[in-house]
Amino acid sequence: MVNKRRRLNYILRLLLVFLGMHVVWYVAYLLVHHPMLPSPLEVYQAMGHLGGRDIVLNVGYSLMRIFAGVLLALIVGLLIGLLMGRSALWNKLLDPVVYLTYPVPKIALLPVVMLFFGLGETSKILMIMLILLFQIIISVRDGVKAIPANTYDVLTSIGAGPGQKFWHVTLPGALSVILSTIRISLGTAISVLFFTEIYGTEHGMGFFIMDAWLRLDYPQMYAGILLFSLVGFVLFLLVDLLDYRFMKWRR
Repeated sequence: MVNKRRRLNYILRLLLVFLGMHVVWYVAYLLVHHPMLPSPLEVYQAMGHLGGRDIVLNVGYSLMRIFAGVLLALIVGLLIGLLMGRSALWNKLLDPVVYLTYPVPKIALLPVVMLFFGLGETSKILMIMLILLFQIIISVRDGVKAIPANTYDVLTSIGAGPGQKFWHVTLPGALSVILSTIRISLGTAISVLFFTEIYGTEHGMGFFIMDAWLRLDYPQMYAGILLFSLVGFVLFLLVDLLDYRFMKWRR
């Protein structure tokens, strides 16, 4: 009963913020009074006129690139982070590499990645992976190192093997920080995806928004921005759902 009430209150707060943002938008529309800022009603009408195939195609391409980039970052980042967290030798060897490359602004690498991998899907997915990779490595390493050693001792005393220790202690400890890192980094990854979709593609929300802007179709441009924002919001909810499903011990 308490959990249901909390969820209801959370949904109500989201709706209030959503309505408040639209009120601010409408006031700005009245003050600016220019075609470059259409009213919320015009934008939603433009969204209603979009073909279902166009929406599915553009949103589908963007989601595919995001999921592929996140999956690659998770696989590589989890392996390296676990290795650094469990081995003092590997942490000593890889720590300088991570700290020297992490501060490099990843968006500045976009021309380099496109030079080496072209304008196709590979460069777009790699850019998303690069955004998330180093944060996952550092978070997983720190999360694993923060697990008390006596936790493993308890499992050893009851005869648990390395696989059981990994599954019941190391992975939950790493998963907690992974989900927090993805939640923080997802907005940046989506922003980078927007830039990558401007080049060498005919599908994706970034392409859709820029195409509408170049055609001076401002209602459709804002409709694309709203759809892109909805994609980000759904991904945030998905991370929260994974957190709720796998991190029950934190509650």
